[in-house]
Amino acid sequence: MSRTTSDPAELLGRFVADGTIPGGVIALGRDAQPVAVGRAALEGEPLRTDAIFRIQSMTKLVTAVVTLLLLEQDRLGLEDPVATWLPELAAPRALQRPDAALTDTAPAPSPITVRHLLTCTSGYGMILQDTPLQRAMTANRTEAGPEPSPLGAQDWLDALASLPLVGPPGTVWRYHHSFGLLQILLSRLTGAPVAELFAQSLFAPLGMSDTGFFVPRQRRDRLPAAYAEQDGDLVEVEPAGGGFHVGPPPHDLTHGELLSTAADYLTLLRALRDGELIAPAHRRMLGSDQVPSAAKDPAAFFPGFWETTGWGWGVGVSTVGPHRGRWGWSGGAGTDFFVDPDGTVGLLLTQVQMGSRLMPLLEAYGELAGN
Repeated sequence: MSRTTSDPAELLGRFVADGTIPGGVIALGRDAQPVAVGRAALEGEPLRTDAIFRIQSMTKLVTAVVTLLLLEQDRLGLEDPVATWLPELAAPRALQRPDAALTDTAPAPSPITVRHLLTCTSGYGMILQDTPLQRAMTANRTEAGPEPSPLGAQDWLDALASLPLVGPPGTVWRYHHSFGLLQILLSRLTGAPVAELFAQSLFAPLGMSDTGFFVPRQRRDRLPAAYAEQDGDLVEVEPAGGGFHVGPPPHDLTHGELLSTAADYLTLLRALRDGELIAPAHRRMLGSDQVPSAAKDPAAFFPGFWETTGWGWGVGVSTVGPHRGRWGWSGGAGTDFFVDPDGTVGLLLTQVQMGSRLMPLLEAYGELAGN
């Protein structure tokens, strides 16, 4: 089936028709409104434009923006040691090399800072190779995965702090865990639960009324089903209107990930694009590569990532090609966004876990801008 089109809704409809996804919401343009295509579940009701999606790692942008708002209030600084608020990380030890035994460590030569958390260079993060540290993270349940963390925030922090860093702070880039640590730091800094902090500093001022760490039971009908691919078929991992994300979570999710709607997230992206939230200098830094070249290990993330992409603060940054200067990121449950230098905003929300099944859709949607 040909997928050549310049119409975002038509493009999405073709991927729904061929069974790639049950449904999705898409928006593309300076002020485009979201369009829903398909169903909320394989055999479910038509998907609504106000559906509430599990946005997972798209939470990182939210965390970065709240951090910058606090920085602009002089409540913390980029070079502040995180141990001021996270004493569990006051004396980290770093592996002598990434594949070393857990006992082959030395004291970290410098403290972990707020900047290190924003840039994912704290020394904590996903380990994709089979190493002693990777096995230890699996054993103590700090390994990142598609499901919500089985540990409450304090237990997760304690378990992570019991392990060595993969390398000295600032010298290695590893994805994900730094932002969970940053959320716990922000909560301790302000003395407020992170859900309350995010709501007061960002969601309420912007009118993002459907964004939070769980779906209230009275809105559960707006939560689509979530799927993974297994042997070429879609397998339901959370039902529409049910599962972990409905109602208050069973443990402290200060290190957790958000749910949101297309309208809410577009509001955030447009506010950032239009310079309404953070200082211009911070906005430029957020959307430009902030990771030293020496910290970019090609084997530490997806193949070819660093050849075309850098890392800002909570977002990836296109560094080459026709979309150079584009910043954005994805969520593991099948969501994605970007903002182009010309002000074009793209948003795609599905609930099929990231993988080879979804890549053709993501690539085609990403190429629509400018066509």
